[in-house]
Amino acid sequence: MTEKTTAPVTVTAKYVVLDIEGTTSAAGFILGDLYDYARPRLAGWLDEHADDPAIAEARTQVVQDARLTPDASTAEIVAVLHEWMANDVKATPLKTVQGQIWADGFARGEISSDFFDDVIPKLEAWHAAGVGLAVFSSGSVASQVPWFRHSPGGDLTPLITGFFDTVSAGPKKVVSSYDTIAASLAATPAELVFFTDNPGEVTAALEAGWSVVAFSRPGEPFFGADFGAAPVVSSFDEVEVLPA
Repeated sequence: MTEKTTAPVTVTAKYVVLDIEGTTSAAGFILGDLYDYARPRLAGWLDEHADDPAIAEARTQVVQDARLTPDASTAEIVAVLHEWMANDVKATPLKTVQGQIWADGFARGEISSDFFDDVIPKLEAWHAAGVGLAVFSSGSVASQVPWFRHSPGGDLTPLITGFFDTVSAGPKKVVSSYDTIAASLAATPAELVFFTDNPGEVTAALEAGWSVVAFSRPGEPFFGADFGAAPVVSSFDEVEVLPA
């Protein structure tokens, strides 16, 4: 277990790159409310959007990853997706389908996003000070954008320069994913800081040469975890970011 940093953490960065689940937003909300919204809609969405190339690719990936027969039914595919959801598996095809369903739900006004109270004021202040903001989440970009657009503080997407997921950047525990993001943002590793609550992601980002601030929020999945050399905080209020 890594002890929480007692003094405020000050970092200098061109960009702050944000994880979502457990960092800016409660994992319980995503694994609860949003998963509950998507779960009964999976089958209908797969069938009604069968001609969508992204959905067709997702179906193919599920069949391959779960070793189903090539002619697997929608019910068989949905059973796999339900199992992955129950075990919080960060599978790209699941994130693709969920992302589309959530984006539709946001557009309809049937769901809305959730942020910890300390997050939005800090994002607005850092952006106003000239610090760039980006997002790197296992959730698809299709779900990230409406998540920030329909926040309790209004549309936050004008604050965000780039959205990255496991398709556009790569797995979150792999060093090369952070290299990809740095190149896309035209920034050096030394100009980037990653906010995350996941120890494996902390390790990968540090190995990529980034700065990292680890979040250990009470009640979240990685509360009290070992974050190695990264400074550990429990709130955005404990961090000050200066523009590089």
